[in-house]
Amino acid sequence: MTEQLISTQKEKLNFDAPSGQIQIAYFVLVHHFPEQFKRLFKAIYHPENYYLIHLDKKAGLEIHDDIQGFLANFLNAYLLESENVVWGGYSMIQAELSAIKYLLDINAEWAFFINLSGQDFPLKSQDFIRDFLGKNNGNNFIKIANQSTDRPETMNRIENYFVETDTGFSGVPYKRAYLKDVISYIGGQWMILTRECCEFICNSGEVQKFEDYYLHTLIPDESFFQTVMMNTSFNGKIINDDKRAIIWIPDIGIKLRSKTLTESDTKSLIASGKIKLRPKTLTKDDIDFLLLGDNLFARKFDDNIDANILDIVETNFDLPLTSVENKQCSDARSALLSQDRQ
Repeated sequence: MTEQLISTQKEKLNFDAPSGQIQIAYFVLVHHFPEQFKRLFKAIYHPENYYLIHLDKKAGLEIHDDIQGFLANFLNAYLLESENVVWGGYSMIQAELSAIKYLLDINAEWAFFINLSGQDFPLKSQDFIRDFLGKNNGNNFIKIANQSTDRPETMNRIENYFVETDTGFSGVPYKRAYLKDVISYIGGQWMILTRECCEFICNSGEVQKFEDYYLHTLIPDESFFQTVMMNTSFNGKIINDDKRAIIWIPDIGIKLRSKTLTESDTKSLIASGKIKLRPKTLTKDDIDFLLLGDNLFARKFDDNIDANILDIVETNFDLPLTSVENKQCSDARSALLSQDRQ
């Protein structure tokens, strides 16, 4: 198990260290809104970076042809073979793993892998992001927590056997034993991984048992990478921060919408897993939240709801990151390892 877990609330990141001119490999998942994707692509474009785009099979031929034609103008942009990605299924992990392997195989000298969706947008310019990552070379940025203690309502995702289909899941999930001597971790789908981490995930024989097990889990994209990184010989540094600005709001189903729920009721239902959270579509009302944080990217945006928010963000690309007073990283590492032993 790695002992390199670091929380950004515990350790000050290197904002002032000498920067190297690192290259980034971006992987973008797209399933609709081609014009919004093009704006995202232009905002994250740099001639020294590499870009791999996955167009979901459900996107339709018109969107495929449109984006393929757009990317033909960029020699450092590639299209990954389309897969049918099912929300909550292992197909999302498979797309990520295929993307990482593809980007490693093109033999490019990139230092970081960053995944995005077509509804994401950078909060900083590419020069700023490259400079920041150059000063923090060797750090992996991903949300991470002990799943059983910090998010016990999600344990059913990995303790039950799920069968993914082209449209969702089939059959009735049933209980099964979890991986022996493995502690499950959870966080989120979004990450900034070092090349060394990507090489480990693709080449280490230790990873296969996790691929086999998580093939039949629910929403593995929030836990697969975290669990692998913490339960293998991988020893790179992990920063408990994905550098994404996201506002999570309750996704209240039809049955509950007819009921009057207090704030306490809603919190209780969220804690029990009966109400899920979803990312809020960001508008200009959220601009202070976006500009005052230490994040590099944000999600999600929708041009059909508020296109002006992206204009405002772009005019503030070069604002400095907010300075946050932090404690020593050893506190976070020892606290997590102590929690794991209990």
